[in-house]
Amino acid sequence: MKLLLHTCCAPCSVYCIDSLRKENIEPTVYWFNPNIHPYTEYKARRDCLKEYTKSIGVEAIFEENYGLKDFCKNVIGDLDNRCQNYCYPVRLEQTAKYAKENGFDTFSTTLLVSPYQKHDLLIKVAEQMAKKYDIDFLYRDFRVGFREGQNKARELGLYMQKYCGCVFSEQQIFLAHTNTKPNLPEGFEFLPVKRNIIISKEKNDKKQYINLLLEADPSEKIIQEYLKDGDLFVLRYKDDVVCIAVVTKLDNDTVELKNIVTKEEFRGEGYAKKMIKYLADNYKQRYKKMLVGTTENNIPFYVKQGFDKYEKTIKNFFVDNYDEEIWDGDLKCIDLIYYSKNLTDKN
Repeated sequence: MKLLLHTCCAPCSVYCIDSLRKENIEPTVYWFNPNIHPYTEYKARRDCLKEYTKSIGVEAIFEENYGLKDFCKNVIGDLDNRCQNYCYPVRLEQTAKYAKENGFDTFSTTLLVSPYQKHDLLIKVAEQMAKKYDIDFLYRDFRVGFREGQNKARELGLYMQKYCGCVFSEQQIFLAHTNTKPNLPEGFEFLPVKRNIIISKEKNDKKQYINLLLEADPSEKIIQEYLKDGDLFVLRYKDDVVCIAVVTKLDNDTVELKNIVTKEEFRGEGYAKKMIKYLADNYKQRYKKMLVGTTENNIPFYVKQGFDKYEKTIKNFFVDNYDEEIWDGDLKCIDLIYYSKNLTDKN
């Protein structure tokens, strides 16, 4: 198999190349990233990739196109959808086109390793380009090795970027970083509602919180099952319930975040992040790991909260366990994807 592997940076390529080689697939790395800015960032990633591929004996092709003007022209009209409207298509189309014109059998991309990327959209765009240029697209869910690859990249001293590439994602990271440890407003407190609450015996509690829990999990039956032995936490602002979460014990080392939801009028203000930090601080005294099962769209949020190790995927979970179709925005929920957070980390 002759594979052209679109590559966004050296750290993301580490696990992808290693795992492909274990399959006896020797990729040719292809650098084409006109969405990476400013030029100092573009150059740092490109040069690091050149050195890394040379050090491990991988053939690499570097298509020089800084592309700032075209990037700005194509994304400025719809910044929120820049990934699917420009960043994914422009790179994957060029990769598929180059692969077809230069005798490759198939193509793929290291973007598939990142839990921060929109995985389903990447696949969709890649398949469209494969059809357009009559060439195969090699799909692998490289996310299973994201943490392994990142750790190896750090050990090798590779340049570790802080954002996906475009200047708008850099802005988002900067704004999030400047608010990493905000002080709670006056009158704001975490209130743990009776530990090991049994919902079936405490009707008032069920009536008080069930509707909000249903916004994140539309099955009252499933909610009642994990509420029986779960710990229910409430984050209040004065007299208002803002965010609630349910955590269950899996074994002596592991707990699972079963449900977390913020009232609609308080969403987007970081309260779920505060809740997760509180839960981690609370459970790290007794447990080593916290799991969370989530949908494709929410993986980036949980990774940013420290759930950065892929654990497993339960295929067709939402199809098999819910009577009606479940949608998360424009994504139809099918598989339940598990990530974990190491509670013993000092960071």
